[in-house]
Amino acid sequence: MASTTSIIQGGFALSSFTARPRRMVVVRAEAINPDIKKDEPKVVDSVVVTELSKPLTAYCRCWRSGTFPLCDGSHVKHNKATGDNVGPLLLKKQ
Repeated sequence: MASTTSIIQGGFALSSFTARPRRMVVVRAEAINPDIKKDEPKVVDSVVVTELSKPLTAYCRCWRSGTFPLCDGSHVKHNKATGDNVGPLLLKKQ
């Protein structure tokens, strides 16, 4: 059930917001790569880009990263649990 709250100071409402109950996110342990390069142990693609600030940036493709959209290596646990072979997208500075 949502509730509306006002912040009162000196008799004036400064702002109001609606507090909503938190939703629970359920992550299912199932493969997210059904048929791309299934003969490889891990699918990692690299793209060379000329205008990057860092020499290498890894982006998540398993949707499990705690630092999403950046990769934190969570695909390793995901791959072991599901038999999947998903890996990061690597952007390399030219």
